[in-house]
Amino acid sequence: MTTLILPGLNGSGEDHWQRHWLADHGDAILVAQEHWDKPVLEDWLHTLESELVAHPGAVLVAHSLGCILAAKLAGRPAAEHVAGAVLVAPCDIDVTNAKHPGLIDFGAMPRRRLPFPTIFVASRNDTYMDFDIAQEYAGIWGSGLVDIGDAGHINVASGFGRWEDGYALASCFKFARVEVASRAA
Repeated sequence: MTTLILPGLNGSGEDHWQRHWLADHGDAILVAQEHWDKPVLEDWLHTLESELVAHPGAVLVAHSLGCILAAKLAGRPAAEHVAGAVLVAPCDIDVTNAKHPGLIDFGAMPRRRLPFPTIFVASRNDTYMDFDIAQEYAGIWGSGLVDIGDAGHINVASGFGRWEDGYALASCFKFARVEVASRAA
């Protein structure tokens, strides 16, 4: 069973919790995008969908813009290959575009219920998404919301290197993986 790691803008740096995840879990694969510094939705979706076809029943572990990528799977055939997703500190596209003008071509925030189970991990002081907006999107996407308090953007800058609580959250999808993989076979 595979875990697909979906970083956001600029990838996840050396000490980021997603890099630790890759080192700690032999079943984890980085969904490597060609252009981390100038994300284009269609390109990123193509890369993710290719990995999902190769690894049916995968659990997605996404951060920031990677969460928006996961949410953009709604309504696409590749979503059938997802057992579940841990969406950590999703970014608000409008806020992200204001902080990084002209870099991101991801369209509007996805507003469809996700067709796979999700856990939405939010911080109360994330500068990329207000907590009220996080609660709204958790509801829209049909996600379980995990409020981890004042934790910034849940990245290295806010003190998150190795993050073992994330491992426990992803383990919630252990049995869903088997069901999705058997449907794909």
